[in-house]
Amino acid sequence: MILAAVKPSKSTQFNIMETKDAKNWSEVNQRYLMAAVAKIRNALEAHIARSESAFKREKQGKQDSQMLEEITTSMQAPPAIETLSTTFGLSIFERHVLLMCAGMELDAKLPELCAAAHGDVAKPFPTFSLALAVLPEPHWNALSPAAALRHWRLIEIEASQVLTLSPLRIDERILNYLAGVQHLDGRLIEYLEPAEVIEDLVPSHQKVVEQMVSSWSQTDKRLSLPIIQLTGNEITGKRAIAATACKRVGLTLNVFAAQFLPENRSEHHALIQLLTREANLSASAFLLDCDIVEKIDTAKISVINKLIEAFPGVLIVTSRDPRDIQNRPTITFEVRKPTLQEQSTVWQTKLGSSASGMNGHIQTLVSQFSMNLQSIDSVNAKVQTSLRARQERELNVTEFNQILWDACREQSRPRLDDLAQFIEPVATWDDLVLSQQEKQTLRDISTHLRQRIKVYETWGFANKGKLGLGISALFAGASGTGKTMAAEVLANELKLDLYRIDLSSVVNKYIGETEKNLRRVFDAAEDSGIILLFDEADALFGKRSEVKDSHDRYANIEVSYLLQRMEAYRGLAILTTNRKSALDTAFLRRLRFIINFPFPDAAQRAEIWQRIFPGDTPKQGLDIHKLALLNIAGGNIRNIALNAAFLAADTGESVRMKHLLHATRCEYTKIEKSLTESEIRGWV
Repeated sequence: MILAAVKPSKSTQFNIMETKDAKNWSEVNQRYLMAAVAKIRNALEAHIARSESAFKREKQGKQDSQMLEEITTSMQAPPAIETLSTTFGLSIFERHVLLMCAGMELDAKLPELCAAAHGDVAKPFPTFSLALAVLPEPHWNALSPAAALRHWRLIEIEASQVLTLSPLRIDERILNYLAGVQHLDGRLIEYLEPAEVIEDLVPSHQKVVEQMVSSWSQTDKRLSLPIIQLTGNEITGKRAIAATACKRVGLTLNVFAAQFLPENRSEHHALIQLLTREANLSASAFLLDCDIVEKIDTAKISVINKLIEAFPGVLIVTSRDPRDIQNRPTITFEVRKPTLQEQSTVWQTKLGSSASGMNGHIQTLVSQFSMNLQSIDSVNAKVQTSLRARQERELNVTEFNQILWDACREQSRPRLDDLAQFIEPVATWDDLVLSQQEKQTLRDISTHLRQRIKVYETWGFANKGKLGLGISALFAGASGTGKTMAAEVLANELKLDLYRIDLSSVVNKYIGETEKNLRRVFDAAEDSGIILLFDEADALFGKRSEVKDSHDRYANIEVSYLLQRMEAYRGLAILTTNRKSALDTAFLRRLRFIINFPFPDAAQRAEIWQRIFPGDTPKQGLDIHKLALLNIAGGNIRNIALNAAFLAADTGESVRMKHLLHATRCEYTKIEKSLTESEIRGWV
């Protein structure tokens, strides 16, 4: 009864006919259905009129059968009742019971006839008792819960003390199906959503489609179809591939999210029955979305596994990692983002003539932003909207490239609100006070990010091994020495987003949760290649300890997992620490850049004081050389300057040394440091 091969069933053939043919089929199907109901009505009338001769009843039955045969001959596809009877293996008696229940909704005379046949005006409904007495070829086992009518919920039995005398009613989905109206069962709407078919898949995704179709077509018809697993982080791509593969074999695909599955056993069983029935009624396949399964409790995971193993139809499971599926043959395909070349081709197609003058900017885009087809479409739509708003003047190539870059940056921006803080990069190279050696290392980091595609892909370094391709840096130095500012400078230079990872949210005392949080961070950041800033990283990346108990073992696993993800991350990961010695040496070995941020000397402090005030800030009588005697880092200098500006603004004056003196005393008190007389001598 379940679809043994992935082909459109007869019940859905009319859906893929030409519009005219489908309309003709629908009209003739309704004629057939009403004729079949009329045959039931005639049987009821004959049962009521017991004095009628057997010859007359036989003649009427032959006439009804002949009419049905004539209608069937004129149809391009079988009538719905015949297809349904074949699909679910209904006997002649069960078929007539179903038609009697359908007739109650379609023929106004049937309730009256049922009441007359019962000999009770209070019983204008069909029952099994009436069906056994009236309909041809009756058999008792049609009443069994395991028989087709009740197992597939084709009819409903209203509660009563006596089973055979209980009112029978046709299921609404089945009634509409018999009438030629296809729609999703109302009880499934809350679980399912249709999958969108994308016409032009990239070649790597089209290859997966071909493999899926081939695996279905080569399955022995005597065996159950294999479960198809689509793994990886490319969620929209997996759905598009699944929908396209199903369309290729004449199936429609509906998606249901694993987190919405009922955990109650009876509800779960009923859902599987409805899904299986729907698969047969509409030649449907189903996609079980388990991509966020890590957030689901163990009880829900058990429910998911039971559904996967119990559902006998065409089932596609999407998840980040392969699932362990028992008792069902399983075929797994990994789905990745379109390749860099495929993304370049899509961009060329979407941008059309605009792409010709971009001077290789498309290659720069795909090296930074890894996008699927839907994301590229969204970016293109934003760009076109922006261009229409600027029609008053023609944009040059640089302006167009910047609009496109900003749209990609916005589209790829990850959702990390609970694990990271977005930092708007405003600092520039002029704000950074470092030696030329440290500045040059920072510029080298920028160069590595800009040129990584040329070196890795064009020049072939990626073919030498995938490990170690991630760009990572350690900024080590005391608090306030400019580590975060340096990260801002890089983000500003490269026009990238900067996120500071909130370690208090990432690190979790429960085993395995820290890795999950780290995975969320890196997976979300991967597509945009944003700059990740792990502040005070020694709290997370400390030395791996000797394993003395399970806590030590899992702590070491966390560090090892992070090393692995950083080596594979396509963007830049920056670690900051004021305790470099506390970091794991194995971790330090894997860092591509290490920059030491020294405590500023007097000359550097003077330079910081010289640059700390914005150009619009009114100043009067400031002695930079005296200010440079304060033995503090740049972060403290900024705090003092800002507090002094507020004091001056409140008094309506320019920023003066007296304001800075007051602010300095407050800052030293805050950091619990003694302010010496030699540091502030001669200020006021």
